Amino acid sequence: MCRFLVYKGKSEILLSKLILEPQHSILTQSYDSRLRLDTRRPHNGDGFGVGYYTCPTLGPEPCIFTSTIPAWNCINLERLASKTTSSLIFAHVRATTEGSLSDNNCHPFLRGRLMWMHNGNVGGWKFVKRRLAESLGDQWFMGVQGGTDSEWAFALFLDSLERGGHDPNSDPGEAGFGHTVLRKAMLQTIKRINQFTKKIPEQYSEDGELDTRSLLNFAVTDGQSVVCTRYVSSTTDEAASLYFSSGTNWVQEGPKGNYKMERRDKGADIVLVASEPLTFERDNWVTVPTNSTLTIHKQTVMIHPIIDEYYNPNPSYSRSSGFAVSKGLVSNAPGAAQALTPGMGMSGAATPEIKGAREAEVEDARVAV
Repeated sequence: MCRFLVYKGKSEILLSKLILEPQHSILTQSYDSRLRLDTRRPHNGDGFGVGYYTCPTLGPEPCIFTSTIPAWNCINLERLASKTTSSLIFAHVRATTEGSLSDNNCHPFLRGRLMWMHNGNVGGWKFVKRRLAESLGDQWFMGVQGGTDSEWAFALFLDSLERGGHDPNSDPGEAGFGHTVLRKAMLQTIKRINQFTKKIPEQYSEDGELDTRSLLNFAVTDGQSVVCTRYVSSTTDEAASLYFSSGTNWVQEGPKGNYKMERRDKGADIVLVASEPLTFERDNWVTVPTNSTLTIHKQTVMIHPIIDEYYNPNPSYSRSSGFAVSKGLVSNAPGAAQALTPGMGMSGAATPEIKGAREAEVEDARVAV
């Protein structure tokens, strides 16, 4: 499995303060992933990518730099990150599950002003791929350049966005497509993947060697809003890990690499979303609930449950971490706060807007039908 990081701030930040310098930066995670238990392939060394938005005068599309060189061994990444600033950054280190080692298979993926990343896998992929491809409009089918399930999932997202009445190739203006539009397209993407998986013939799906469960930790942005998911297509298993941190300032204190999130008030001038916390200050980080979306809009963090057959409204419901562990992942880091119930205060963390299950169910019903 992979690792990804999202930064969205009111002000620009030097990429190196996120990617290189923190004690447990995403560069460090490429060779020392604390929440990756896969002893067969313990590194995220199958390439990396960084995407970021630049000055509007250069156009609305993000700049993306990818390489098949392991992140820890790329001098160009250090040179770039130490001289580049942005207010919206995606970063990803890759451990292959599908697709060969090539630049075309490195995240983030790009279409117009949209960026996309994935940590996880599409269950039963060798049986899902053809059905997924056949469901796409021609331009999204032909736009796929690599061989990963992640890029095909992005094509499915673009197709879902178009079916929802929004052309991914169009310029939606300074406000972007809007967080509600992105979230609905994301929910449709997950729904369609689950439908394809259910169509796998029984003689294959009942095969003990074929696992049809999907781990779908997605991230998408249009340069204004960000939507992330933490999702598993199972009623009993935990999803792959995902955390967020928000505050007013991201600062280094004490020894080199000792970063922390400052909170001078209740504002969220900075929001970070990461597969693993970038620091060992556990009270800085909040666990995103399993089978939820996390949306960042105008520096407000909103968490919604994903209401489908795998959803359980009981906040104390216990899921098994066995599936995530079998994929080389741990579901949660010890000591991290949990975002579980509406209005729940977070220890040392800015409180997000967490919609109640019934409220979100009414809103999401338009998507699920």
